[in-house]
Formats: sequence, C-alpha cells, structure tokens
Amino acid sequence: MGTIEDVANEQIEVANNTDQIPAGYKSPLLSRSGAAEAQGAAAQAGTEGVAWHYGSPLVEQRIFETGTGLVDRSNRKVIKVEGPDAPTFLNNILSQKVDSVENGFTAGALDLDAQGRIQHTMQVTVVDGVFYLDTSAAEFDTLIGFLTKMIFWSEVTVEEADLAIITLLGQEIALPDAVFARRVDWNGPSRIDVAIRRENLEEGVDKLLEAGAKLTGLMAYTAERVKALEPAAGVDLDDKTIPHEIPHWIGRGEHLGAVHLTKGCYRGQETVARVDNLGRSPRVLVLLHLDGSAPLDPVAGAEIKAGARTVGRLGTVVHDADYGPIALGLVKRSALDKELHIDDVSVNVDRDLLPAEESEQRGRAAINKLKGL
Repeated sequence: MGTIEDVANEQIEVANNTDQIPAGYKSPLLSRSGAAEAQGAAAQAGTEGVAWHYGSPLVEQRIFETGTGLVDRSNRKVIKVEGPDAPTFLNNILSQKVDSVENGFTAGALDLDAQGRIQHTMQVTVVDGVFYLDTSAAEFDTLIGFLTKMIFWSEVTVEEADLAIITLLGQEIALPDAVFARRVDWNGPSRIDVAIRRENLEEGVDKLLEAGAKLTGLMAYTAERVKALEPAAGVDLDDKTIPHEIPHWIGRGEHLGAVHLTKGCYRGQETVARVDNLGRSPRVLVLLHLDGSAPLDPVAGAEIKAGARTVGRLGTVVHDADYGPIALGLVKRSALDKELHIDDVSVNVDRDLLPAEESEQRGRAAINKLKGL
C-alpha cells in the first residue's frame, strides 16, 4: 500500500483533464416539450444529458424574477459517505471544516493537491449523519476513486448515491419528498437544490410543476451562475487554479465559502495559508462582457490578451437576458485595468464585481512592522 501522497498523485493527471465530457446520460426530462440539448460551442463539460433550454432560453431566464424556474441538473453525480469516522475522514481531506457539523449542514468544499491547486469541487450536505457530496460528472470517477483509496483503516463507506439534483430559482414553492433540500448561499436569485431519487425524478418534477414551477433550461441557470461568479470545473478552472482565485470561496465570518481558514491540516493547506497571510493570487476570476457585435462568440479555453500578451483564460460563455454575451475569465490581477481582447472580440471586465481586499494579510503586516513600514 502506498503513502497518502502516492495515492493522491495517482488522481492528479486524470483530475486535471478538463476536456473530459462524460457521455451516455440522458435525462428523462429531455422528452418534455421543447427540450433541446446544448449544441456547438455551448456543449461544454457540465451541459451534457440535460435540457439547455425548452424553446425560449432568454424568456426562460425571466422566470427567476417573477416565478420559480426548475432547472434539471440531474447530470451531476452524488457520493455518499457514512460511518462512525466519516466526519473526521472527510475533515482530513477536504478544505471545508466538517468534523463537528450538525444535521442539515451544507457548504462548498474542495480537494486540493499538495501545491494547493484545485483537484475536485463539490457541495457537501449532511442528513442524519450521512455526508452527500455532489459534484460534476467529469469529476466523479476520480473523486470517488480518491476517497475510496484514502479510507485505509477508517470506519467509513464510500459509494455512489443514485440521486438527481434539481435546482429551483426564484420564489419558494412546496417541495416534494426528497433525500435533502438545501438553500444555497450564492450571489444570484434565491436558490434551493433538491436531491430526488432517480427513479422518482419525473414524479418529483411533476409535483414541483403542479406547485407552480416552470421548466427552465440550463442556459438560463448558467447565465445566473456566470453573473454570480460561480465557476464550473472543467470549463472555468484549469490545472493551476488555487482557491484564492475565486475570492468568495474563502470562508470569512459567517460566510462558509468552500475553504475554512482555521481548521486542522489537509492537503494544500500550506498554500491557502501562505496566500491568505502573505500575498494575493496572481489571477482572479472575473465577469467579462463580450462585444455583442462580433459574428461569433469566443469559446471556453481561448486566450485573453492585453495587446500581444496573454493575460488570462476564458471560461464559460453564455448569453444573458439583460447583458447579452457574458463570460467568466481567470485574469492576471496586473491586467485588470488593461484593454483586453480575445482575437478580434473586445472584452470588458465588470469592475463592479472585482473583489475587495480579501484579508488583513496578517503575515504581511507583521513583516512590514518588523521593517518599520
């Protein structure tokens, strides 16, 4: 049996394959009227197997303002971790503090490599002592494989939970029977994720529709996700991404984020602590407004440039009902004030959403004090 680091390193090459798009899953909701899957450049990792829209994508986004939009995210996969050692087991691996959480706890969490780079992203929810980790289909195999290999002598079981995730955005409505329903803390419309057993997916959806929800495609959800600066693994993150590049993923005060700054040791913690105390990440995730007059939108993975110099990487591109073509991008902080472009398409950073100083940088303050600065 190898060391913990040996086991972890086996996962890195596969986890960093951001071009992996799982094939084969088709949601039963694709049979509903008007349902259409993402095509062309829109068919990125995370869009497969569910409806991109139901005939009127920009109109569908307006549902979030006046009603309740039901978004099929059943292409995500869920891992179930349980047993007497489950809280400690996960606390030693993940960036989130989960060793003393109560029933109903929910928050983001990350799995990092030894250099603090993001390997897996997930949402953690606790129900009756059972931990449910839902993640993208592209991350699922390497994440469940990694967790299984890390069990060693811990009294835990790690297995797939056959659950489908449905997201409700907008007004609250009566919910059907579900394994869990969680309110998600994000900078977008009021959001509740519902986990329904897959065999009951259509029945649960029908009950939500009877309660007033309306089918809404993943495109409308994606536009809100982009405006909320919520990246998707495989599209918006690359193999160099560290948590501080997504500032709101760092837990501060009552905001849990996905990274707990004062919990015990976990892989990658040294990088998190060093960046938080001594400096800033060289890049930051930003909202980009794209030139709508361009004949074609740029695609995820394209280089963002300032003049001839590459200063960033383009992520999710989507059309928003209000702003037109928008995108997420990882951009060097030193280039945020520059004129940016992607080939012939001009790009503007949304300055209203640029992060404020994320921490007091206590380590840097102490160094400056010693220097008399």
